Amino acid sequence: MSKQNPQLDTQGNLKHFLTIEGLSRDLLTEILDQAEGFLGVAQQAVKKVPLCRGKVVANLFFETSTRTRTTFELAAKRLSADVLNLNISTSATAKGETLLDTLRNLEAMHVDMFVVRHATSGAAHFIAAHAHPHVSVINAGDGRHAHPTQAMLDMFTIRRHKQDLSRLRVAIVGDIMHSRVARSQILALKTLGVPEVRVIAPGTLMPNSIEESFGVRAYHDLREGVRDVDVVIMLRIQRERMNSALLPSEHEYFQLFGLTEERLSTAQPDALVMHPGPINRGVEMDSQVADGPRSVILEQVSNGIAVRMAVMSMCIGTQNLKIQPAGDADG
Repeated sequence: MSKQNPQLDTQGNLKHFLTIEGLSRDLLTEILDQAEGFLGVAQQAVKKVPLCRGKVVANLFFETSTRTRTTFELAAKRLSADVLNLNISTSATAKGETLLDTLRNLEAMHVDMFVVRHATSGAAHFIAAHAHPHVSVINAGDGRHAHPTQAMLDMFTIRRHKQDLSRLRVAIVGDIMHSRVARSQILALKTLGVPEVRVIAPGTLMPNSIEESFGVRAYHDLREGVRDVDVVIMLRIQRERMNSALLPSEHEYFQLFGLTEERLSTAQPDALVMHPGPINRGVEMDSQVADGPRSVILEQVSNGIAVRMAVMSMCIGTQNLKIQPAGDADG
């Protein structure tokens, strides 16, 4: 495996997908290009391709998730893989079995890929470092660290509507400090050549020195932050932030940072509105925006299956098999 990046094999191909950090623009573009070819699978009478037939994919979700786990499961099944969903709450892990013990027992079942979501930052990296050499690991979200497939499905959605990323202004709004999604999105946007990335948040939810660390522009005023942008990505506000006094109340947050049509009016007329889901309506945005003509939130969900199919097929060693690309989106 490459010493430069543990996500790559000795030929420079994707072996694991743990973080956007350290991956090249060419590799991220390859993921997006591969995903284009998988969009059409959902329109087929039989929604399957045989690229991962005979492979076993284990979903290890130590944190609850419906949308991410379901789309990974669908992606694996559409690639014709066998899928094992481990219910952590009833597994031996709840009885005291270590993460490494769980890994070894699943490897004994000849699992080829682990899809891991864990509350601890670095958990997916730990599993990748200790897994058998033939096993691939995909990070489905670890602590505050990374959520790389969410970032890539967002990039895919943006590219299908805006094509030329090198001319875009993108704003990310919400809990920047605690969001693994925001971190991965910023890295992906910068790697793919987006010239201006803005982050918008209350002072209590904005990391110190983020402008210097990530090369973004920080705002504390929503209307000014989204002025003239081409894409607005809203982040989910966790209710525990209210309980920890980082935010006074959901109502007050919405009054200052909730996306409404009036606040969105300062953005470009054809600006996209995005959200990783699930939405807290009346907190991050109102329903008029969430269900409005500029929202591509449901499209993000559909695109997530194609992007995860691309990542899984590339990691598991079928990246040289090409699928006919689907047509471009309008807009």
